[in-house]
Amino acid sequence: MLSPVTNTQDPTGSFCSSPGAIEQVRYGCSLGALASVIAIPGAIPITHCGPGCATKQFHALSGINAYQGGEFHVPSTNLGNQEVIFGGADRLDELIASTLKVMEADLFVVQTGCIPGLVGDDVGSVVRKYQKRGVPIVVAETSGYRGNNFTGHETVIRAIIDQFVDAGDAPLQHGLVNVWSLLPYQNPFWRGDLSEIRRILEGIGLQVNILFGPASAGVAEWRAIPRAQFNLVLSPWLGLSTAQHLEELYGQPFLHEPTIPIGAKATSAFLRRVVEFAGLDRARAEAFIAQEEKEHYVYLRDFACFYAGSTSQYRLPSQAVVVSESAYNLAVASFLVEQLGLNPGPFVISENPPEELRETIQKQYRALAEHSGAEAVFEQDGKRIHDIVRATDFTGELPIVFGSTWEAALADQIGAPLVEIGYPCTDEVVLSRAYVGYRGALQLIERTYTTVVRASTMA
Repeated sequence: MLSPVTNTQDPTGSFCSSPGAIEQVRYGCSLGALASVIAIPGAIPITHCGPGCATKQFHALSGINAYQGGEFHVPSTNLGNQEVIFGGADRLDELIASTLKVMEADLFVVQTGCIPGLVGDDVGSVVRKYQKRGVPIVVAETSGYRGNNFTGHETVIRAIIDQFVDAGDAPLQHGLVNVWSLLPYQNPFWRGDLSEIRRILEGIGLQVNILFGPASAGVAEWRAIPRAQFNLVLSPWLGLSTAQHLEELYGQPFLHEPTIPIGAKATSAFLRRVVEFAGLDRARAEAFIAQEEKEHYVYLRDFACFYAGSTSQYRLPSQAVVVSESAYNLAVASFLVEQLGLNPGPFVISENPPEELRETIQKQYRALAEHSGAEAVFEQDGKRIHDIVRATDFTGELPIVFGSTWEAALADQIGAPLVEIGYPCTDEVVLSRAYVGYRGALQLIERTYTTVVRASTMA
């Protein structure tokens, strides 16, 4: 798969350049943020774009990415030659009017594709007409050439906050937090992960606007955003500009946790930092942490029986290669190196994060396990990613690859089992599985060593 890429600009104004074409692309275009809208219970995207654009984006992000499914009922203008010549604003107006007659939603998000962006349709004026009538509708400029679905996601969020969320006289609600974390559908495990994040934050005494997925109360949580005591950014960079914007709008402070916690050690430390930041009841939090750790370590004790007795029977991995978007890359790499004791191999970040944040992300890798020598490589092109991995000296090591379906042949070449954790993911069916937190770590261990056992018996 080849994807032409030019200089693009994200909502924060920073340019991300990748000249030429990308082989084995690992994300969607900016319009792909329609998946983020679908992930909000009660919200429906309306796409103003060419025929098939919306379907292809959602199929790419859901259908061939762990077969996640989802409510795909997306009205589209399906612009053609006539609209390219004469403009498509009237067609959009007609579509919105028709949609309001046959579909019910708490929020409609109009997203633009490449054609209206190129021909200059005044989409804002069309949408404002409905906003003045009290229709819960916003517009987000998500032309495909503006960036990928990560930057499109930030654009959609900004549109909802600025055009729909009304602070009014909403009182501050102590203990309420807005969580900005994984990108829906891009990450195959986002639903289970967000549910686990909500669970552990509630366990220490917080009320949580998780905002996306089955664990969310939907649009009501978005309306409650201004009431939150603080914002929690749980990712290396995604959501950071949103938290900064909310700080400017409402004076809300934010806590930035670049590494999504996996495992007891990381999760307990994370929760204690949140408790300190939010001024929560420490005794209650510690009681929750103690119970979670007790259960977690019982399972690890039993896993140790397998691990200790399997060194001669199975090819247990000693070095980790991680190829994925930065949020899961950093989270999984941290868990494997600091808690499972694997040596760091190449850690390749594939979603093209903003240039000005890369050094901050890199520092998180350098802090992994003293003297481990961990470094991240920022690369989008599949061929170059594989060249980086193949150039690694694995002498004396047994590598294991955490990546996408694109890494299947690569893993075979270097004699490593493959655990799929990122886009595209075609050999996994994922519904509610989670890999973060206390419970998610156990599932990640299960999946990892099941893969190892199968690879060993088939060798």
